[in-house]
Amino acid sequence: MVHWDDFLAPYKQAVEELKVKLKGMRTQFERDHIHSPIEFVTGRVKPVVSILDKAAQKNIPLDKLDTEMQDIAGLRMMCQFVDDIRRVVELLRNRNDFEIVEERNYISHKKASGYRSYHVVISYPVQTIHGEKKILAEIQIRTLAMNFWATVEHSLNYKYKGQFPEDIRLRLKGAAEAAFHLDEEMSKIRHEIQEAQRIFTTKKDNPDF
Repeated sequence: MVHWDDFLAPYKQAVEELKVKLKGMRTQFERDHIHSPIEFVTGRVKPVVSILDKAAQKNIPLDKLDTEMQDIAGLRMMCQFVDDIRRVVELLRNRNDFEIVEERNYISHKKASGYRSYHVVISYPVQTIHGEKKILAEIQIRTLAMNFWATVEHSLNYKYKGQFPEDIRLRLKGAAEAAFHLDEEMSKIRHEIQEAQRIFTTKKDNPDF
């Protein structure tokens, strides 16, 4: 029998620590007055009911959750532009406070549903009173447009339990392509967008400017 409070405690600790560290990266860019590839960071620990549902779907024994379920601890890093995702991945690769164990590129190789995102699975050392415990955590890096689509798709997937009506499936797939086209168009004018944002920030911080 799994004692969920004890089992999930290091995952909750990892999410809180990683949120501070990843948000700190954005703060460093802002302090140096450099465009931050990180728009914002969120994190969560998967609810017990979701863990049990996924374990049943993937045939994962409960005594192997810590080694076979990679996203009990989950972080999301949002970016403005697709190119920012590549920059964020490089930043993660260069860190030495965790080990990357797997990368999955669903941007170059989108899922059949149209889903796009970049997933980085890490082994993160959590310090406890009983010693160090390494846990798996998944970091998803995506644009705001990708995240909007994924959030809607997740809600519909929950409603239809994965069995989408054909018209909904086709509309979702079309919406995914529209979202990616939006990202591509925004990337083409990113320099103009960034310049406008710099001007806005300067005027906000210096009203007399």
